[in-house]
Amino acid sequence: MSNSDRNQSELQGELAKRLDAKRVRANELLGQYTTFRIGGPADFFYESTSADDLADAVTAARELRIPYFVLGLGANILIGDKGFRGLVIRNIGSATEFGDDGRLRVESGAVMAKLIPQAVDRNWSGLEHYVGIPSTVGGAVWQNLHFLSPAPERERTMFVAEIVESCELLGADGKRRVASKDEMAFGYDTSLLHGGSDVALAVNFRLERGDSAVMHRVMQENLSWRGGKHPWLEYHPSAGSIFQKIEGVGAGRLVEQVGLKGHRLGGAQFSHIHANIMVNLGGATARNVRDLIALAQSRVEEQLGYKLKTEIGLIGEF
Repeated sequence: MSNSDRNQSELQGELAKRLDAKRVRANELLGQYTTFRIGGPADFFYESTSADDLADAVTAARELRIPYFVLGLGANILIGDKGFRGLVIRNIGSATEFGDDGRLRVESGAVMAKLIPQAVDRNWSGLEHYVGIPSTVGGAVWQNLHFLSPAPERERTMFVAEIVESCELLGADGKRRVASKDEMAFGYDTSLLHGGSDVALAVNFRLERGDSAVMHRVMQENLSWRGGKHPWLEYHPSAGSIFQKIEGVGAGRLVEQVGLKGHRLGGAQFSHIHANIMVNLGGATARNVRDLIALAQSRVEEQLGYKLKTEIGLIGEF
């Protein structure tokens, strides 16, 4: 029986049989769970509280042939105004185990902003470079989280793949497996998770002993640098960089060159601080964002000859 032959209450009942019924909700507005604060309702919504719970939710969706999407902190995505037809699984599982040898196992729903100080307090170094970047652990390995360090002695792009030892995955076949760093096929803004149906349940990091004073200095430097170049999410919600990097050319610089820095459509605006970041000034819709993206793409190609490709993921119905 196809989804079109089953009504919403029947599907919700079938999900409730397989999961914690109290946490299966219908028609949940998704904008509140994203850093952009934009997005319509999901047919079904479930918060998974552990790696096992996440695996059960994904398995239930697959068995019931319901489209699903695993949502972390909701950064780097734009959800359509019409929402998502299927099950959105908000992953908040965050169980954390620090080993004496520098190994760290953490479930993929853990928020990096909460994990980093735990590592620093224990004098384990490696995670502090990613302070201030909104992401869960699952999101970090999904896009190979990276940051260009501003300090002269570290003036290079730091990738989270450098400290990943392995990832615990749920495969398309329903089996759980451990994938090594090499198997994760990390690249710039990409990983194995982009290419198929694997879902990250937990990540195993390998950290090194460090000096907490040095790590705190790194975090202060990075936060100061980000604060001067990125709008603050607390005041101006955004999804991060809108367009992919063009080697040797800044996408934001191209947007600025065609006169769109600070340009606004509805509640969406290219930031006055960073032209490759779009902010929600209040009440922005996905349509506003899509129209502003299209305007920038057409102007840049017509005037400068470059094709801007979106970096943010487009989720749901627009």
